[in-house]
Amino acid sequence: MLLAHVGGPVFEPLQVAVLTLVATAYSLRAINLSQERRPVPTWRLICFASGLALIAIAFVSPLGSIDDELVLAHMGQHLLMGDIGTLLLVLGVTGPLLQPLLANRWLGWLRHLAHPLIALPLWAVDLYVWHLPVLYQAATEHSALHALQHTCFIGFGVLMWMPLVGPLPQPKWFEIPAKIGYLIGVRFAGIVLGNVFMWSNSVFYPDYAAGEAKWHISGVTDQSIAGVIMMVEGGFVTLGVLTWLFLQWAKEDTERQRLLDLADSRGVALSDGRAARAAAAGQGARLEERIKTEGSN
Repeated sequence: MLLAHVGGPVFEPLQVAVLTLVATAYSLRAINLSQERRPVPTWRLICFASGLALIAIAFVSPLGSIDDELVLAHMGQHLLMGDIGTLLLVLGVTGPLLQPLLANRWLGWLRHLAHPLIALPLWAVDLYVWHLPVLYQAATEHSALHALQHTCFIGFGVLMWMPLVGPLPQPKWFEIPAKIGYLIGVRFAGIVLGNVFMWSNSVFYPDYAAGEAKWHISGVTDQSIAGVIMMVEGGFVTLGVLTWLFLQWAKEDTERQRLLDLADSRGVALSDGRAARAAAAGQGARLEERIKTEGSN
């Protein structure tokens, strides 16, 4: 049976240690915010924990034991950690959670990388560079390079999702139509690479030949299936994010109108732009308090 080739769980101390550090830092910050009566919503806590869990599964599950035998296994591992896992991580963070990190004089510059015109190109370059045969195969042979590859996929994956579903302020022009265009750009980059894998008659990674022989699968078929996995996963994630964007748009529009109506009833001057920015940043409650305070004076 082919399943007999699958090994047991893989333990990579460095990568597990990093995940543990991230989980600890997140938990401590969430506890502090709760004590300050600014609790992180439960659904965000669940998203972050789920993201870490998926990345951990990609690292230590039997999937990790065959990532140097089959391209399709390696592709599945990367999509699990660098696409779905990072999406959940970004959904799990809030502005207050990131505040200590961004307020640091040495790390505050990281916020600029989340600009959509910077994040998308960086992510796309990272995606294509690591799939070059020389780097892709070298990563399976050298553990340090493999760890760097995973770090890049996760780091740039977080960066790519940040403009779409993250809490950081974005340019005024980056509203729903622009976000949809951004998402199309992300998926176009994935579709091109996925189609290259699906339809090429050349084997890109000959170092996988021994593992493919053990699994009784040809190199072309292996990478073709990897391309299919990439296309299917990308399609489902895109539909999910589009749904999220439309729900957020409806929520923000309702919140914006509520704030405008409240300001009008209290005789407080409030521009449509300010109300929209507050709703988009999740600061509607704080602006509501200010409106009520100014309206009572």
